[in-house]
Amino acid sequence: MNEKQLTRGEEMSLAGAALRGAPWKAAAISGGAVAAVSLTMGWLLPGPADPTWAMCLGITLFTLIAAIGSIARPDVSDRVTRQARVWSLRHPFKFALYPAAAASILMYPVQLILDGEGMFGAAWEAVWGGAVVYLIAGVLAVALKGRAAQSR
Repeated sequence: MNEKQLTRGEEMSLAGAALRGAPWKAAAISGGAVAAVSLTMGWLLPGPADPTWAMCLGITLFTLIAAIGSIARPDVSDRVTRQARVWSLRHPFKFALYPAAAASILMYPVQLILDGEGMFGAAWEAVWGGAVVYLIAGVLAVALKGRAAQSR
């Protein structure tokens, strides 16, 4: 199949349309629960509790569950969302850019305010957090890539 070359804006629209059907409630509950457990374990176990680590871990899990949940069932939903999900499965690492960017944007104020690293240090840490989300989301989307062929 010969697909036309999409602009960055069209790719962003497709990724956004695919993410529209994400399991946001499950992602928020899971991310919040993991952050709370991580912080509680920091208080209970020897050593200092790290709220920055706990919140960034929760943000990472939140964005991963939203991203993978949005493309896990490409044949469910309206026609536009289905087409966007199929595109996301066919271009997993292009799709993974957007959850990674969201994770970085959410992690930046956490790093800046709670960790007190300064503007550049917080940006550096947030970009690394986004890179982890990008890698994991891309690899998991590749693993789900076979579903794009099934939903034609």
